[in-house]
Amino acid sequence: MSSSLPDFITWFLNPAHYDHPVDRVELVQTHISYVLLAGDFVYKIKKPVNFGFLDFTTLEKRHHFCRQELLLNRRLCPDIYLDVFSVCRQQTGFSFGCDGAGEPVEYGVRMKMMPQERMMGRVIASGELNESHINDIVATLVPFYEKAAGGGEIAGFGTPLAVSVNVLENFDQTRGFIGKGALQQRQFDAISSYARIFLQNESLFLERSAKRVKDCHGDLYSANICLADKVYIFDCIEFNERFRYCDVASDVAFLAMDLDFHGLPELSDFFIDRFVAASGDTGLLAVLPFYKCYRAYVRGKIGLFTAHAAEVDEATRKKALAQAEKYFWLAEKYAS
Repeated sequence: MSSSLPDFITWFLNPAHYDHPVDRVELVQTHISYVLLAGDFVYKIKKPVNFGFLDFTTLEKRHHFCRQELLLNRRLCPDIYLDVFSVCRQQTGFSFGCDGAGEPVEYGVRMKMMPQERMMGRVIASGELNESHINDIVATLVPFYEKAAGGGEIAGFGTPLAVSVNVLENFDQTRGFIGKGALQQRQFDAISSYARIFLQNESLFLERSAKRVKDCHGDLYSANICLADKVYIFDCIEFNERFRYCDVASDVAFLAMDLDFHGLPELSDFFIDRFVAASGDTGLLAVLPFYKCYRAYVRGKIGLFTAHAAEVDEATRKKALAQAEKYFWLAEKYAS
């Protein structure tokens, strides 16, 4: 495995190469990051990739987006996101930080390790998630959105034209997968038709863009929430403002959809009821099915991309297709 990894990642897989106690190092890879879990800390390093919607191809860009990641995630997790570090080549290997010697070969973000058993996905899987957790999440989110930047350029991302760019590109990107498992022509037609018709509600979008389009989280679902001594909502989208500047309803709809996906519709409804009551945003209900549909379709699309990637094994492919099928079924349900 390590032969295909960058030499500095291989170096830091050795617990002895840290200046704090580490028993073992676990490497987690996403399509855009290497994540090193080492003792009490997490070291996240961006891959030099370009997917169109994100571009990490130069060291300068990766450094910039590390600083953005730190700044933006400190809004909700100031005590988890610690600093941006440099990786420097030394005579014997690598170090975190250059100490005046050598040039950085990479940058990353250092975080405190959160208790893995309290990750929301695990809490859901164990059947422990309850209304008290939902109340804590709402109490965290409402002041966050109240303080979040809005108006001006950000408000422009709530116009029907701007929203349609994000929504309609999903149909272009999935058209080639119709009938290849998970997505059927009937579903594609029903969902895309529903989205196009809803986007014609120009006054509804314009009314919300003035007050309810904010610099949001952008990726608000259970994979990015930890329910420990308090609520930690982490890993917001730092690499593309188009996905983060959105209607608060779009952010909130993602978590509501995620609860539906996990077979918790009562907690999903409770979450929306509590959020609307606490925020006073009754208008959110008019756009909620539309944004739930959008979020479910995006997750289905990601499942298709994963299932058809050349490097994935058969077990991963089957799991990704099964999840995608469930997401498209959910999107069709919202569209109806």
